[in-house]
Amino acid sequence: MDFYGFYTGKIFDAYQYLGAHVEEKGVTFRTFAPAASRIALIGEFNDWQEWNMNRTYSGQFWECYAENARPGMMYKYRVYKQDGSYVDHCDPYGYGMELRPNNASIIRDLSSYEFHDQKWMQKRSDCKNKPLNIYELHFGSFRKPSDKPDDWYTYTEMIDILIPYLKEFGYNYIEIMPLSEHPCDESWGYQNTGFFSPTSRYGTAEELMEFIDACHQNDIGVIMDFVPVHFAVDGYALANYDGTALYEYPHHDVGISEWGSCNFMHSRGEVRSFLQSAANYWLSEYHADGIRMDAISRIIYWQGDPARGVNNNAVEFIREMNRGLKAIHPTVILSAEDSTSFPGVTKPAAEGGLGFDYKWDMGWMNDTLDYFRSAPEYRTRDYHKLTFSMMYYYNDAFLLPLSHDEVVHGKATILQKMYGDYDEKFPQARAFYMYMYAHPGKKLNFMGNEIGQLREWDEKREQDWFILKYPIHDAFHHFIKDLNEIYLEHTALSSMDYVNEGFQWLDCHQEERCIYAFERKSAEERILAIFNFSDQLQEDYVLVVPDSQKLELLIASDMETYNGTKNDIKKVLEPEDDSYTFTLEAYSAVYYSIK
Repeated sequence: MDFYGFYTGKIFDAYQYLGAHVEEKGVTFRTFAPAASRIALIGEFNDWQEWNMNRTYSGQFWECYAENARPGMMYKYRVYKQDGSYVDHCDPYGYGMELRPNNASIIRDLSSYEFHDQKWMQKRSDCKNKPLNIYELHFGSFRKPSDKPDDWYTYTEMIDILIPYLKEFGYNYIEIMPLSEHPCDESWGYQNTGFFSPTSRYGTAEELMEFIDACHQNDIGVIMDFVPVHFAVDGYALANYDGTALYEYPHHDVGISEWGSCNFMHSRGEVRSFLQSAANYWLSEYHADGIRMDAISRIIYWQGDPARGVNNNAVEFIREMNRGLKAIHPTVILSAEDSTSFPGVTKPAAEGGLGFDYKWDMGWMNDTLDYFRSAPEYRTRDYHKLTFSMMYYYNDAFLLPLSHDEVVHGKATILQKMYGDYDEKFPQARAFYMYMYAHPGKKLNFMGNEIGQLREWDEKREQDWFILKYPIHDAFHHFIKDLNEIYLEHTALSSMDYVNEGFQWLDCHQEERCIYAFERKSAEERILAIFNFSDQLQEDYVLVVPDSQKLELLIASDMETYNGTKNDIKKVLEPEDDSYTFTLEAYSAVYYSIK
């Protein structure tokens, strides 16, 4: 390991030196604990009796070789403080951990699995000029073997459960909520104790590799959720690891997050090397195709509060980490969950930006959902909530998210957010999703949204798949499937997302009628999208579509097959002097191919 690089926060491979490393006849254990007075290795291989570890290099690293240690065995570090007391810690760089409430690290051999995804890895890209349709999921509650909260399918079992579903319903990427080990199910993985340990809830490191490999062989990319801001307070993990605040701030005013967890001290080089190495670990060892970074506003501003000012050390850290990750893995996707207006989030790091490929468009999400919550009589007032996003859209490379955060904690599900009674919500939801998929920007949808789920997400229960026995939900499910397929197949909806010429308003001043019309373009095709978000039938709507000889229908949200009212929608329209006349059903949307 480059020790100078480790101390100065420059390296991305600290996990290849620190942690437990399987050798021909045993295992070498190493840990970084500069303030410890003594460290003993305890584990299954020595009947949990203390074996003193030796100081090495600068005296701040500790090392021990165990000849009879083998993969699958458990171990801990007994870290003695300067006052003689000790705490048994899991390995900060451990490749595996026990299932909560137990917390021993587990020896894993990362070389035991051979990937077969060379074809995928060679063609992989950041999807800037391609469709990116992300299905966000919580691994343990997509489906469950039983009603028991802690009964889960394994990584391997999910290959045959999840992948066929993704292929059938038109998702080309998944984003998995954090799989790094965590003690509290209710944290959903966002308060970690094992940053290098795939959670044992679903199996082993090798089984996760097998799952990702299978995704790749089926042309599905895998984005891992990653938490570079904070970590769990549990005393057996990173908190006060060597008897001092080694990873966290020593002062509580900035050291404790709003979630009660410990904030990483990003000004320390050793912390930077730890986090950079963790991010690189998932990309290198597991062939993950991207990293979604949580709570970036808390990186940018002290405690996420602009009034407290920019945390320049943390901003520099995230910029340099992204620069390094893209140098090592040019085709991976780096996305930021960030609700701030901080400039340059997706600007290249070399140009002074933060170096993300995508930024979640939280403004679009909030404005759009607020609009659809409102009664139709107020939508004339709120009309430009839906046009505002294109005023700032080209400032960053945005991704449109309908994530887990929007369907929990009393916020209601996406379908529930639509105004009106049960039957009135479905046509609005169909029109809403057509607006989302025609709007520039890559797409992310959380599991359950696609079936019109009415119950807020609960990590202890699987999705309410039983509701598909009701025709209105089954029709909505198939509508989303068809919409996904159109998005994947038609280049006009994705190839020029971040080019001005890829989008053009044709009509954004129908405030009284709540009608919107715009065009999406690519080198190969043009698509017209028209929306009526009022509760009234809109007849004799005239629209000029320049340079068109005819329009061919791609999809209409009000088709009878989707539980709509129309079964005789005209498939081809011809103009009169470049203009077309439409009859638009209430709460409806249509896509036409412009010929």
